[in-house]
Amino acid sequence: MRNVARRFCPSACLILLAGLGYVCTVHAFQVEAGKKAKIKGTVMSRSGDLIKISDKKDGSLVVVDLTDSTQIERTKDFRFRHADMDVTAMVPGLTIEAEGVGNAQGQLEAKKIKFDPDEFAVEVAEEQQILANKSAAKNAQNTANQGVADANAAQSSADAAQYSANGAQASANQAQSTADAAGAVGLMDAEAIAHVNKRVSDLDDYKTVAAAGIYFPSDRATLDDAAKADLSKLASIALPLEGYMIEVAGYASSTGSKALDQKLSSERAYAVARYLRDRGNIPMRRILAPAGYGATHPDATNSDPEGRALNRRVDISVLVNKGLQ
Repeated sequence: MRNVARRFCPSACLILLAGLGYVCTVHAFQVEAGKKAKIKGTVMSRSGDLIKISDKKDGSLVVVDLTDSTQIERTKDFRFRHADMDVTAMVPGLTIEAEGVGNAQGQLEAKKIKFDPDEFAVEVAEEQQILANKSAAKNAQNTANQGVADANAAQSSADAAQYSANGAQASANQAQSTADAAGAVGLMDAEAIAHVNKRVSDLDDYKTVAAAGIYFPSDRATLDDAAKADLSKLASIALPLEGYMIEVAGYASSTGSKALDQKLSSERAYAVARYLRDRGNIPMRRILAPAGYGATHPDATNSDPEGRALNRRVDISVLVNKGLQ
């Protein structure tokens, strides 16, 4: 089963895109060198250790520099079970409080960063839910149309049928209300998905330089030797790049419960992030919110062993920001 899976994505699946021309140009408020400063704002963009923040008070832009000594604190419990992953939450859309000292480049060299997980609110919305909502809206609309048709037919009947017509019209109105409500839910979910995707990886802002797929045995989240070799090679590609970031997304086949699939995919993502940190020398702050996505986004069918083997995976991408505008 493993051989089948790796046939589609062996070590050679590591792809280095040639011709990388990356220039980071930042136009932002300059923090006076050596002066202490504090800012609360929203992460607008990332480029390696540099985070562009939009100040909540006046909208001014400040570049915050993360270093090895930057302390990351969460104000409440977070969905990440591992505290060492807090630094990976520094993605576009997150509201943070940063304090530190201005450096020679006019950036705020962060000594401490605090964030509220409630403001982060990264909830992975499944496309299946969107489709279900759309289907519910369509069915409700069909019910409404049928109710109107019944009402029109009943209207042409005698006084005895008038009562049925009124009842049918009431059903139509109720069905229309259900359709409108279902449609609104679908729209809200679609907006939520767009918001999450914008935070984690906006393809208009980031360029994928290298990518790899790591596969796992059933019900396991441990890395074998082949997976470790792939991750080491990916790390060696990333390290020389200026401003690189790494996106890690874990998945599962749909053989278990939704809760189990979510747990397995999250542990697989963390296993990859931990190996990149411990053995690949990738700072955890360079890894963008490694997350498990359960059994969503399958690469193959889950109806046969070969397909399920391809879906028990972690996708890793090395990204560079095209430039902080």
